[in-house]
Amino acid sequence: MLDRPVSELSKQPRRLPNQRWQIYPQKPEFAKNLAVETSLSPIISQLLINRGIETPKQAQAFLEPESLVLPSPLEEFSDLAISVELLQNAIASQTKIAICGDYDADGMTSTALLLRSLRTLGAQIDYAIPSRMHEGYGINKRIVEEFHSEGVGLILTVDNGISAFEPVARARELGLAVIITDHHDIPQKLPPANAILNPKLIAESSPYRGVAGVGVAYILAVSLAQQLGETKSLVKPMLALFTLGTIADLAPLTGVNRRWVKRGLQHLPKSNLPGVQALIQVAGVQTRGDERAQRAGEKLLSPVPGPQFPIPGPKSLKPEDIGFRLGPRINAIGRIGNPQTVIELLTTDDMGVALERAMQCEQINASRQLMCEQIEQEAIAYVEAELVTSLQKDRVLVVVQPNWHHGVIGIVASRLVERYGVPVFIGTYEDEEHIRGSARSIPEFHVFEALEYCHDLLGKFGGHKAAGGFSLPAENLQVLRSRLIEFANQCLEPQHLKPLLKIDAEINLNHINQQLYQQLNALHPCGMDNPDPVFWTSNVQVVEQKIVGKGHIKLTVAQTIDNQQYKIKAIAWRWGDYFHLPSRVDIAYKLRENYFNGNTSIELELIGVRLPIRLQQFFVSPPIQSSTTFEYNQQQYTCGFYKNGIETELRIKNSEGKVLAMQPGHTIGLLGTNRQNAKKVDISQPQYDNIIQAALLALSVIS
Repeated sequence: MLDRPVSELSKQPRRLPNQRWQIYPQKPEFAKNLAVETSLSPIISQLLINRGIETPKQAQAFLEPESLVLPSPLEEFSDLAISVELLQNAIASQTKIAICGDYDADGMTSTALLLRSLRTLGAQIDYAIPSRMHEGYGINKRIVEEFHSEGVGLILTVDNGISAFEPVARARELGLAVIITDHHDIPQKLPPANAILNPKLIAESSPYRGVAGVGVAYILAVSLAQQLGETKSLVKPMLALFTLGTIADLAPLTGVNRRWVKRGLQHLPKSNLPGVQALIQVAGVQTRGDERAQRAGEKLLSPVPGPQFPIPGPKSLKPEDIGFRLGPRINAIGRIGNPQTVIELLTTDDMGVALERAMQCEQINASRQLMCEQIEQEAIAYVEAELVTSLQKDRVLVVVQPNWHHGVIGIVASRLVERYGVPVFIGTYEDEEHIRGSARSIPEFHVFEALEYCHDLLGKFGGHKAAGGFSLPAENLQVLRSRLIEFANQCLEPQHLKPLLKIDAEINLNHINQQLYQQLNALHPCGMDNPDPVFWTSNVQVVEQKIVGKGHIKLTVAQTIDNQQYKIKAIAWRWGDYFHLPSRVDIAYKLRENYFNGNTSIELELIGVRLPIRLQQFFVSPPIQSSTTFEYNQQQYTCGFYKNGIETELRIKNSEGKVLAMQPGHTIGLLGTNRQNAKKVDISQPQYDNIIQAALLALSVIS
């Protein structure tokens, strides 16, 4: 018999993504009743239930955001009236106004939104954005002093300022008025500004609570335009910039964000902003939609009755168009370029200038991608060589190397979290004595609390539960690593150390069609706090797979139902490390439309894969009666699960004494009468896969 494990003869054991699947409990009767009451399909009702929506009234508010009766922002933001008055007076007296923005997509779109609107309303307006590399985040005393020397009378912060006590105090000392518009967490001591607009200062139940920095800027600009009676030419450009910034900043798509983003996605392809058109053109985004779809109203801060069933607007965009195509081109500038490029892109009225700036965004984003790939590979090599064996014990990754670009290490941190399933603190040396870094987390680990736990070792730090930034003296690095390991071991259990994949429902491949895809449009726009639906299908066959592009797997999967085989194409982004996938797997995925040569098809975007669950259980704990006989193609076979060292493998033997041996997670098996003479075979090939499935069926592993 074959008495050595398959893995000893395979050059490279195959591995699968390290994930924990959390499948929402299905409530078929509840979903059926909600479906009847709302005239929706049961699958959509189940998806709503998964998102905490359980009554027809809640469903209507979610599916028809235009039906919400919004309170006036003036009632919600206590300092909004004084902010409007300060700006109105500054415009009337021609007092110079200066915006201090931030270098991320939220900050740059906020800056562009207020620049455009205030210029249109007659203000003398300028702006500054601190250097990411040399000054870091937020308004500082240098900028305040510079504004003062230039004759500025009113400073307007966007997407920053809530923690800038000293710079704001200095501005007030110099006689400057200050309006802070921000959305970050509230510090213990607020800056002495004339007015502060921050959704974290209003009621948690407010529909405005989740707006990003660009949302606060949008509310201020619209309120000012309404006060001056000048909304007509401003609302659409502001809505376009609001939509870009809100999605790119991963703001929750609930409350007013859902309502306004839904409108903005319809409007963006028709935007009269040259910068938006240039960005769409250069990024190669295809617009889509039903020309018969109804359009949302244009009055932006009051309720307008919407359609009974939400339909994408004419040539509408989807959030992923911004999140994966437009947003990264804007964010790349803030990471490794000059934010002025984006401000000019989004404020120019000259299409030629817009195309120039959009091309610069394109080139810099390409550089950013190469930089991320290089740093990611270097980081992985370092982790595999130095840290991977202690991950289960440490429960956190601290990765610091020289010569990495600080502007992109946050992206790499996110990829390492996805790969290793633990919180990641990544940094690079600014010089021999100082380190600067970024952190990304998993649901059970609070980044800001971890940084506070290490506050005596750090210089500047900040963040929230999921992400943060920090600096420290290089001499404190080893102590910081030990302290973070200590903190991680206090709040994380071994079962937490796998990326969490939340799955909505199980469906079969024969249910995937245009009708289902169109039904899912009721949930759009999807994003933070309203994620894209995730489905799973069990025990599919991988019939084709190949590497495409920069490490993506393009594949075809099949499922046989009632003796009929259903096939569908799929893509697994950045899964090159998992190639080849096993021939039989459970898959988790999102549905995507693919446009090619004028044709539209539904494809799968794989985000999870695992061995078929019952097969996993049998390999881990084979049944007592773990061997049997079966017939295949009119020939008799014996098959069974057998322990081989610490491994369990499936063996299938024919009447001539030849044995096919395989282990879970491997696409290479062994075929022969003994180990020494056995040859390696690709068990994903039909002639082997079919007999393996017959054996598993005989052993009652599959049905």
